[in-house]
Amino acid sequence: MSSRFTEQETEEYYDSEDAIYRVVWDEDGSVHWGVFDDSTGDDFLKAGANLDAMMVTKGRIDASSNVLDLGCGNGTIAIWLSRNQGCHVTGVDLSGVRVQNAKDKRASLSQSSQENLMFEKASATDLPFEDGTFSHLWSQATIYHVPDKKTVLEEAYRVLGDGGIMVFDDLIKPQPNISAAAQEFVYDRLLYDTPYSFESYQDALKAEGFKIIEAQDLSPHLKTSYLRLSERTPKVDSSDKNAEHYAWLSNAYQETAKAVDRKELGWGLYICQK
Repeated sequence: MSSRFTEQETEEYYDSEDAIYRVVWDEDGSVHWGVFDDSTGDDFLKAGANLDAMMVTKGRIDASSNVLDLGCGNGTIAIWLSRNQGCHVTGVDLSGVRVQNAKDKRASLSQSSQENLMFEKASATDLPFEDGTFSHLWSQATIYHVPDKKTVLEEAYRVLGDGGIMVFDDLIKPQPNISAAAQEFVYDRLLYDTPYSFESYQDALKAEGFKIIEAQDLSPHLKTSYLRLSERTPKVDSSDKNAEHYAWLSNAYQETAKAVDRKELGWGLYICQK
């Protein structure tokens, strides 16, 4: 199964929506969900950082790692990962606007930091790297956007070296039948569809040759993420040119949380090895 949406539509969406995401999600340009616990409370940005730390630990990323950040966006996490772990990170993204933002950020860093970072515009279905190039593949909130997910997994397996680790999160579809509200406010809004449930995603990874090290269903945290995002969406005066869009977006985030409750949408974290 592949999505009825195209990569070109996804590219155009993220090229145009970057400014809105910076207002609502993270002014530094990071766009991913969070894992909430006692250390984060209801703080959305702390929950996002919590997920980052979890993925570093579970993915066994250290200074010796050569990481591909698939769907790097504005480069925020790639730069953080390289700085904190001392590893080399190559970021790729479909959005030319966001890749340029990432390159601009890289250019502002010290020479030694720049040497550990590279950014390139590319499709996840056609990665411009030799077989076995990377020790790790890292991806956050990306693969669900790609219509041909099987090819993404094939490419991920190809560019990893033997024993390489892929640590990533992705949206899942717990059941095939969804409501009109979920279709409008989740699937159509995000330009996506998926054939994978939490369990069948693991089957797809195994079919490509991956060994599953760990898998976690993070769906409750997805719900909380969207409730917090709804609260973070600006409540602006009707004279503001973005007022109508912000009101719609806040409602869409609440509807997305309801879709998680109805098991029409989910979120999984996967750590697997070649």
